[in-house]
Amino acid sequence: MGKDHNAELGDFLRSCRSRLRPEDAGLPPGVSAGTRRVPGLRREEVALLAGVSTDYYTRLEQGRHPHVSDTVLDSIARALRLDEVERDHLHDLARTTAGSRRGGARAIAPVPRARAAVHQMLDVLGEVSPVLVVNHRRDILAANRLGKALITDFDALPARERNLARFVLLDPAARELYADWDEIAQNLVAVLRRAAGSHPDDRLLNELISEFYVKVPQFGP
Repeated sequence: MGKDHNAELGDFLRSCRSRLRPEDAGLPPGVSAGTRRVPGLRREEVALLAGVSTDYYTRLEQGRHPHVSDTVLDSIARALRLDEVERDHLHDLARTTAGSRRGGARAIAPVPRARAAVHQMLDVLGEVSPVLVVNHRRDILAANRLGKALITDFDALPARERNLARFVLLDPAARELYADWDEIAQNLVAVLRRAAGSHPDDRLLNELISEFYVKVPQFGP
């Protein structure tokens, strides 16, 4: 089961403010003085930079503000120094959260399956070359025998784990498998960022990216 949308929005905002130093955010001298108990920006600092009250921002980060305007979201995006893909992701999470609170969860398409002709091709290539068939989320739709032997047997994993990006970015075994893991990870991050721009309403993709923002340093600035 996917994470609650309120939690997704809160995780994303906390991740973004934790990676931003006060001096990088352009806070005036004296505002960020004192002992800091959290990494990055405090909630009140984000609120100051965005031009909203601390209470308003806190409620938004806690998923307790069902109706937030695009203008406010853009102000928060600027305060957190989000790039275009991150800003769009923030808007989509806020819209999804609001829709969930109204009981209007949006419909999503089921995970597509590889056609029979693709499986026939995999059978032909089974003894020649490792092959994985993926979609824009990098879900594994099909894999031949050599592909499973080279990387991992995705068919043996729970449905949620049958994703190439999840395997590469989160499974420790991937770091041992790929000598050039850093380059492969950066390429996957770029692919998922482009996919988020092309499929802003894909809830499964948004859930995946939200998890990576929290767990994968490569998704940082």
